[in-house]
Amino acid sequence: MADPAQSPVIEQQRVVIPNKHGEKLVGLLHETGSKEIVVLCHGFRSTKADRTMMNLAVALEKEGISAFRFDFAGNGESEGSFEFGNYLREADDLHAVTQHFCRENRIVSAILGHSKVVNVSGRYDLKKGIEERFGKDAMDRIKKDGFVDIKNKTGSVEFRVTEKSLMERLSIDMHEACLKIPRECRVLIVHGSDEDIIPVEDALEFAKIIPNQKLHIVEGADHNYTSHQTELASVVLSYIKIALQQE
Repeated sequence: MADPAQSPVIEQQRVVIPNKHGEKLVGLLHETGSKEIVVLCHGFRSTKADRTMMNLAVALEKEGISAFRFDFAGNGESEGSFEFGNYLREADDLHAVTQHFCRENRIVSAILGHSKVVNVSGRYDLKKGIEERFGKDAMDRIKKDGFVDIKNKTGSVEFRVTEKSLMERLSIDMHEACLKIPRECRVLIVHGSDEDIIPVEDALEFAKIIPNQKLHIVEGADHNYTSHQTELASVVLSYIKIALQQE
C-alpha cells in the first residue's frame, strides 16, 4: 500500500470501459500510483458524482489509495438505458470494470463486489420499497399495462418499470445470495440508524447470514449520511486499510 507520508500526486483521469453489451461505461480514476484500487459503485438512480462517492474517493486519496468511481449503464455519462431491477446487468458492468483493472495487475476492492466488499445501506428485502417508491397502485398498474412510468416533479418520465424487470427483482433470493459469499470474502456492512429509505433491520439480516462480516451502525445517520459523511468515510477507510494490510 502506498505510504501517505509521501503525499502522492492525485490525478483524476476519465476512463471509458466497454461492457459485454457494447456500451461505454464512463468513470473517473483517482490515481495515486498505488497497487491497490477501490471501485466505488453508486446506488439506485444515482451517479459517480454522488456526494458520498466523491467523499469516499477523496478520503482514499489522502491515504494514498487509488479509487475509481463510475456510472452504471443508463446512468450519468454511461451509455445504455436504465433498467430497474436488472441486477445481472449491473453485475456485468462491475465485472467489466474490475477485469479492466485486473488486466493492469491492480489489486481490486469494491464497494460493492469483490474479495473485500463494503455494503453501504444495502437493501436485503427486495420486496419492500416498491409501494413507497412507485405508488400504492403500482403493482396493479404494472399487471394491467405491463409497465409503469416513473415521473419526476415536473411530470417528465424518468424511467419505465416493466413487469418483467420487476419480477426479476422480486425473484432474487437475497438470503441464498448471501449464503454463496465465500468465507474468505471480507464484508463490511454500514447502515444508518435513522434510515429513511432502507430500514436498519436490513443490515441486521445481512449480518446474520454473511460469514466473514463486520457490522457498523452509524448512529443518527439517514440514507444519504447527510450529517455523517465524515464518520462514514472514516469507518470505510479504516476497514479498507486493515483489509489491504492483511493481503
